[in-house]
Amino acid sequence: MRIGFAGLGVMGGPMARHLVTAGHEVAGYNRSPEKARRWAEATGGRFAATAIEAADEADLFVLCVGNDDDVRRVVAEALHGLAAGAVIVDHTTTSARVAREMATLAADGGMDFIDAPVSGGQAGAENGQLSVMAGGDAEALERVRPVLMAYSKAIQHMGPAGAGQLTKMVNQIAIAGVVQGLAEAVHFAQAAGLDTDAVYEAISKGAAQSWQMDNRWKTAARGEFEFGFAVDWMRKDLGLVLDEARTNGSQLAVTAVVDQFYAEVQAMGGSRWDTSSLKARLKNSS
Repeated sequence: MRIGFAGLGVMGGPMARHLVTAGHEVAGYNRSPEKARRWAEATGGRFAATAIEAADEADLFVLCVGNDDDVRRVVAEALHGLAAGAVIVDHTTTSARVAREMATLAADGGMDFIDAPVSGGQAGAENGQLSVMAGGDAEALERVRPVLMAYSKAIQHMGPAGAGQLTKMVNQIAIAGVVQGLAEAVHFAQAAGLDTDAVYEAISKGAAQSWQMDNRWKTAARGEFEFGFAVDWMRKDLGLVLDEARTNGSQLAVTAVVDQFYAEVQAMGGSRWDTSSLKARLKNSS
């Protein structure tokens, strides 16, 4: 398949590489041209200087960019170059509102737009093991599902345009609460004078077990926070969640508090630390 890919950062770069490895013709565009050139040289993909160049006669156009405005800009440009009936798949975490806007814009041009945020982080992108939650036309998703499986372990259709983004918000709400609980548990164990490795062995096979515990307990206990999803990104996502909650009337007291805790971590200089750095805030105040 002829594919354009916009956004070759820590997530998009590996995802686009998997598409090249799977045998597709992939043109990669990035806001920083040098990053796109390096990606093309490393993978055998084609360098594109602009989004419209990446989209040139492509059957599938994939985005993994920064925010709502980035999506609007890239899609508006790419639409002028895509093949008739093309599918646009957006892996950016955005508002549900912009997903609906882009779906309407694409439909006006005879194309389909799928909002398809992912979970699994940088490691999932590198290993081709991302979980994808998709909103938009189900038939359009099925047309491109075999292609997206190059970097995915699961793709779930969630409903109409915007449903993928709403599902990602649910994901981030759940993570926020779990990570805060993990931070407090590690903090309490250390304050109680317990061996945190032994505590992990004692509780990680029971009801307290979680992905966060298995992957972040020991590093958080050591004060190491250089593993993946950054605090800045989490605050962006939680901002989208809280905006949507004000619209739909849901009550997210814990999520709002955790968002403010992440603001404290940013003030400590932890903007690029991973999300388990909530533990650093507790250590700082003890």
